[in-house]
Amino acid sequence: MSKNVSIKYALDWTTVFYFVVLVLMGWISIYGASYDFDQASIFDFDQRAGKQFIWILTAIGIAGVLLLVDSKMYSIFAYVIYGAAILLLILTIFVAKDIKGSRSWLEIGPVSFQPAELAKMATALALSKFMSSYNYKLKNWKDLIPLGVIIFLPFSLIILQNETGSALVFVAFLLMLYREGMNGIVLLLGTFAIFLFIIVIRYSIIPIQIDHGSLGIVLAMSIILIVQAGYAFFFTKHQKESIILVLGAIGIALISYIINIWYHLNYDTVTIITIIASCIYWTVIEIMNRYKKYWFMILFSLISVAFSFSAYYLFDKVLEPHQQIRIKVLLSMEEDLNGAGYNVNQSKIAIGSGGFWGKGFLNGTQTKLKYVPEQDTDFIFCTVGEEHGFWGSTLVLFFYWLLLMRLLRIAERQRDSFSRVYAYCVTSILFFHLTINIGMVLGIMPVIGIPLPFFSYGGSSLWGFTILLFILLRLDAARLERMR
Repeated sequence: MSKNVSIKYALDWTTVFYFVVLVLMGWISIYGASYDFDQASIFDFDQRAGKQFIWILTAIGIAGVLLLVDSKMYSIFAYVIYGAAILLLILTIFVAKDIKGSRSWLEIGPVSFQPAELAKMATALALSKFMSSYNYKLKNWKDLIPLGVIIFLPFSLIILQNETGSALVFVAFLLMLYREGMNGIVLLLGTFAIFLFIIVIRYSIIPIQIDHGSLGIVLAMSIILIVQAGYAFFFTKHQKESIILVLGAIGIALISYIINIWYHLNYDTVTIITIIASCIYWTVIEIMNRYKKYWFMILFSLISVAFSFSAYYLFDKVLEPHQQIRIKVLLSMEEDLNGAGYNVNQSKIAIGSGGFWGKGFLNGTQTKLKYVPEQDTDFIFCTVGEEHGFWGSTLVLFFYWLLLMRLLRIAERQRDSFSRVYAYCVTSILFFHLTINIGMVLGIMPVIGIPLPFFSYGGSSLWGFTILLFILLRLDAARLERMR
C-alpha cells in the first residue's frame, strides 16, 4: 500500500473534523465581529473575514504538507527546529518594529508573523526529543534542570520582546511534565506562590494601623504558619507539635497586641519573627527526634517569606504599568472602566446582553458599534456570547472540550515516548490558551493578550496552532503505519 493511502487510513479524522468545525466557527465569528454595513460579503478580501479565509486556505495547505513529511523527521530535526526558533526570537528583538510597546512581529513582504507562535511548537519538539532519549527518567529535581533550560530560554527571549502573554503560555509545559512523572509538589508550590502574590499585592495597601504594618504581609505570614501546622497535623501526624505551634503563634499575637498599647510595634516585623521562631522550633524537633521530615518545610517557609517581601518589588518594578493596572482592576484594587478595565467591562456587557439565545447573527450592538476593542482577535468570544447567547457559547466550549478529550486519548495510545510527550505538550498549550482567553473575556483572569485557538483572527496564530496539531496527527498516523 502506498504511503499516501496509509496516511489516509491512519489519520485521526475525528480530530480533523473538530479542527475544521472550530476554524469555520471562528471564521463566521470574525465576520460577525468585523462586519459593517458597507461589507457585503464574507469573501471581501479587503476586510478581515476575507483575509482570514486566505489564512484558512494556507493553513490547510500547511497541514497537508506536514502530513506528507516522514514522521521520523520531526524527531531527527527536533533540536535543529528548536535552535532555528531561538535564533528567530533573538533576531526579532533587534529587527522587529515597535507595535504598541511590543517587538514581537517580523515582516516578510506583505506577511507579518510572530515567531513566538512557532517557538511553542519548537519547544514541544525539543522537550519530546530530550525526554525520549535513552534512559531518561523524570525522577528527581536534577532531571528537571535541562527541561527547565529548554523552556526558560524561549520564555526569556519572548519576555525581552515585551510579549508577556505569549511568554506565560510556556507555563503550560508544567502540565505535561506533571503527567510524565514530575512531582505534584511543583504545581502546588507554583499555585501557592501565585496565591501569596495576590494576597500581598491585594492587601498590602491596607494598613492594620497607621505605620504599624500592612494587612497583606500579616496575612501572608499567617498563611505560611497555617501551612506549617497543617503539614505537621495531617501529613506527618504530629498533632502535638502542630497544636504547640498554633498556641505559640496565638500567644505571640496577643502579647504583641498588648505591648502595642504602650509601645509602637510593627506587625510586619512581629510576623517575620514568628516565622523565624517557628523554623527554629521545627529545626530543634528535627534534630532531637531525627524525623527527617521538616527540612523541606523549613526551607519552604523561609523562601515563602522572601517571596512575599519581593512580590511587591516584582509587581512595581518588573511588570509594565499597563500590566499593573490590569491586575489592579482584576483584584478590585482600582475601577478603571474607561482605561485598563474598559475591554473587560464592555466584553461582559456584550456577553450578558446576549442572554440565552443571543441577539442573532450580525445583530450584536456591542460588536457592530465597535465598543469592544480587539473583538475579532483576543476578545472574539464576546461576539459569540452576544450574537448566539448562552447556547452558542456552550456549543463552542463543547467542541473545544471534545477536541481536548480527543487529544488526551491520542496521547494515551502512543507507543513511543516522543509522540506521547509531544501530544501532552499540544494538549497543555491548547488548554492554557482556552482557559486564559475565556477567563479574561469573562473578567476572571488578567488580560494578557493571547488568542483563542483556531478562532481568533490572524494568520500567525492560526498557522501556529495548525502546525502544532498536524505534527501530532502525523506522529499519531505513524503509529498505525508501522502496524501495516
